[in-house]
Amino acid sequence: MKNIHRSQVMKIQESISPNEADIRLLEALASLNQISKTINEIGSADVISSVDSLKLIVESAIRVVPGSSAVIYTYNEAKAIFEPESRVSAEPDGNENLAAASMKDDLPRVHGIGNRAVSRRDRVLSYEESDVNVHPYYESLGVKAVGCFPMIVADQVVGVLYVYLYEERPFSRLELLMLENFVHQAAMAIYHSRRLADVRKDLTRKEDDLNRLNRAGMLISSRLKLEETLESILHLALDMTGAHYGIFRLLDKSGKNLVTHAFAGQDMTRPLTEELPLNSNSVMAFAARSRQTILIPDLMAEPWAKVYYPLDAGMQMRSELAVPLINASGRLEGVLNLESPEPGAFDENHSHNLQTMATFAVAAIQEVRLLDALQEVAQLILSQPCQKVLDHLTSLACDLLNASVSALWLRHENELVLESSCGAYVHGETMPVEGSLTGLAVLNRQAVVADDVRIDPRFHRRDLAKSQNWMRALIVPLLSNENELPLGAIGVYSSEPDPGLFAESDWDKKVLTFLSYYAVMAIQNESRQQALRSAQEQRSVAETFAAVGDIASNLLHHLNNKVGTIPVRVQSIQDKCAPALQADPYLANNLGEIERCAMEAMQTVRDNLSHLRPIRLEPVNIEGRIAEALQAAKLPPGIKIQLKGLSDLPLVTAGGQSLVFVFTNLIENAADAMQGKGIISINGKAFEKWVEITIRDTGPGIPPELHDRIFELTYSGRSGQRPGKLGFGLWWVKTLMTRLGGSVNIDSDGEHGTAFRLRLPRVEEVK
Repeated sequence: MKNIHRSQVMKIQESISPNEADIRLLEALASLNQISKTINEIGSADVISSVDSLKLIVESAIRVVPGSSAVIYTYNEAKAIFEPESRVSAEPDGNENLAAASMKDDLPRVHGIGNRAVSRRDRVLSYEESDVNVHPYYESLGVKAVGCFPMIVADQVVGVLYVYLYEERPFSRLELLMLENFVHQAAMAIYHSRRLADVRKDLTRKEDDLNRLNRAGMLISSRLKLEETLESILHLALDMTGAHYGIFRLLDKSGKNLVTHAFAGQDMTRPLTEELPLNSNSVMAFAARSRQTILIPDLMAEPWAKVYYPLDAGMQMRSELAVPLINASGRLEGVLNLESPEPGAFDENHSHNLQTMATFAVAAIQEVRLLDALQEVAQLILSQPCQKVLDHLTSLACDLLNASVSALWLRHENELVLESSCGAYVHGETMPVEGSLTGLAVLNRQAVVADDVRIDPRFHRRDLAKSQNWMRALIVPLLSNENELPLGAIGVYSSEPDPGLFAESDWDKKVLTFLSYYAVMAIQNESRQQALRSAQEQRSVAETFAAVGDIASNLLHHLNNKVGTIPVRVQSIQDKCAPALQADPYLANNLGEIERCAMEAMQTVRDNLSHLRPIRLEPVNIEGRIAEALQAAKLPPGIKIQLKGLSDLPLVTAGGQSLVFVFTNLIENAADAMQGKGIISINGKAFEKWVEITIRDTGPGIPPELHDRIFELTYSGRSGQRPGKLGFGLWWVKTLMTRLGGSVNIDSDGEHGTAFRLRLPRVEEVK
């Protein structure tokens, strides 16, 4: 039945009795209610398929249209194809031929009625279209006409309903109306089922992604080496995104190159893992410089075709996803990169997940770097001098916190003295505790931050901050005891144009606090070591002095007895041989010189014997004893003396004559070192519990490798001995200082003079 005139259609429709139409209408409405109920059940009790609803729809369709069969195919509009596995059909009862036909290959034809209905997005009735043929399978079974109804939801075709008539007639108004309703219901069932399936699939994928992310989080604390952690995270990223290749490149210490730390992938032949310059023409370098995630659907498209740098030169990649690794303080750590041979392989969801992976990687990098640094510092504390440990800590502060400058200050009374720095500060620089930004951290015993030290009135060197473009600052105190002021403070400072975020990061405050604890440990360990060395030294000095003292005392007594006979014998000769001496002036003069030398030798013996006796400690004025030492030293005219800070020094506890001997010895050594020409500066400075006197010369200096040896008993001095000196050199100086309860240290680079620093205990004030 190709064409039927509309007037004939109307007559046929009117031939149906009212009672039959009413009954069919009621049955159709009942079917609609049942279909609606079935559709509403989609999504409940784990039901996500629309098959039951579609089956009910085709069965209702053949009830509404007597003498017909019905078939539904779902349609994938994105791929523009019908989905064969989705076929649902219904045939009249008792018609075996029709039931068998429904099992045959009746897929919609390319130019068939189904594709026409889809393209028009409207129903197509075969008896209204002169160029529409019934499908050969159904035509062979006696089908006379077919109606095709597209299922449309949200302007999207989701399926098609075919209704085949085995009678030579058109569809009635009621049939068309009910079929349109069935089509809408079927469309909603398919759309709802697809949406629910997508939601379930998306939830399953997100659950899998979360499990992988949880595994990545656990990896941070389960791996000992950074490369192992990064490689494990990389494998999870490949599994999560379906990428073909992946690589971690981290920024080196110079900040100029991205260096490979982990890579993974399928069928790699020639992976290019060499370092990648940050200024190179590549996607990873671009992501690092821009600090932005780069998602590239097609690497062959511009501008990416010009900057694409393949991980494996033997494979052609089409998609790339690069995520920069940036820590909490704003530091660029590196880049995580994935590649795939499929165009458009990565989406925004992959990008978000990879950024989360990157965050885990940054946490791993920071944790490993901190643990390695603390382990290294712990070893240094046990094996290296305090100064070297502090220098290393300030260097670590810059490295771990991405800071331009770091400085460690120690508190001396009411001022802070720069002990170590990594940057533009000068060692030994001072600033007051009161009123300074660093002093605020000390006084408040807590971290202090500043947004811009160039304009902060509390910052003591705004001139330096402006010249170096410092901005943010983070300073933490060196806490040693709850009841005492901190030992000092350690701070880091950032520079423009990358001001850093450590002032806002709790992690960086914790890192700097950890470093401050190690600084306190180094200082306290040095103090305890000094105390131990001092105790051992005092014991050694006491034992050595006792032995040397006994020998020297016996020697001096014997020497005194022997030398003492010389003046007596000279006087006897002078008395008995007076005429001969008067006749020979040369003999008389030499005899007198022998007597004078013998008397001076006896006086020297008596003076040195006094140093072997117990020292009587008493309050001593430093300035007066230095004056006596300068007079006793008998310096040549080419030596100039500079005195500073001596008149205001408090009294010290010492032995007066022993102190004069110490000063005299050091002053004479300085004069000898300068070969009788140069400057000797003597400075004094008072501290809370001691007084420090520095005797500095402008001579050639003493090499650092000799600093400990020069105080040994067996060490031979660099200059000839002066007449009247006992000959024990600096050993005697150190021995006397130890017996006085003080200390002596040397400061010299071996090229620019020598400074001896002496410390003596202050006289305790009576309160």
